[in-house]
Amino acid sequence: MDEPVLVDCRDVDTFFGTHHVLKRVSLTIRYGETVGLVGESGSGKTTLGRAILGIGPVSSGRILFEGVDIAGVPPRERRGNAAAIQAVFQDPYTSLNPSMTIEDILTEPIVARGMATRAEAATRVRALLDQVALPVDAAGRYPREFSGGQRQRIAIARALGLSPRLIVCDEPVSALDLSTQARVLDLFVEIQERTGVAYLFVSHDLAVVRHISHRVAVMRGGEIVEFGECDQVTARPRHDYTRRLLLAAPVADPDRQAARRAELRAMSMKA
Repeated sequence: MDEPVLVDCRDVDTFFGTHHVLKRVSLTIRYGETVGLVGESGSGKTTLGRAILGIGPVSSGRILFEGVDIAGVPPRERRGNAAAIQAVFQDPYTSLNPSMTIEDILTEPIVARGMATRAEAATRVRALLDQVALPVDAAGRYPREFSGGQRQRIAIARALGLSPRLIVCDEPVSALDLSTQARVLDLFVEIQERTGVAYLFVSHDLAVVRHISHRVAVMRGGEIVEFGECDQVTARPRHDYTRRLLLAAPVADPDRQAARRAELRAMSMKA
């Protein structure tokens, strides 16, 4: 029997003026799974993520969240669904108010949604900090006092504060160094195992997507050219564009890297 679907995008089109950015995009996200959405800059992956969040336009098509069409409906008008879909963006520093303490940053959405009083939210803040492996005393500090990886953990904690069923993660580790990337990716996995939250994980890096995803969708020029189980897409890709992305990904072994570059050049000459 098919697993229940949380998000179902059906033939989504988006135009910016005369520019056709999303072209009949169809994609599903199941409860509790991670769908990696990978493609180069300009492929449309961020536009799709923003459409699901309700902060980007949908010209036609449907986006069903738990069976309710939310395409083109602003978050404020989504009633109960607004809190159920949260986001983590690339640069946590620009999404965190520098004049607010971490406690205030985490408390504000919880209180605004009527999920707790300010006094009750203090307990929730401690639990959120623990969930993202930050000390309790982080609550009284400001965003500037933390490293990039720690700030991203704070952004994740804020997204978790409203107990969402889906988090759209838009290049959440691309600004971090490799060792910090690995720790934050592991944190995403641990949180999913504990809470059952689903992720749409948007990235240009197929190696990152492979680390965290159950299924992978590959976008090019506003279209999904390949979508399937992670192992199949990343080990036995069917589309030439996916193979090019895999060959372009860096590897530690210089000999393997040279062989990959030669294969990529050969593919480019045939194209």
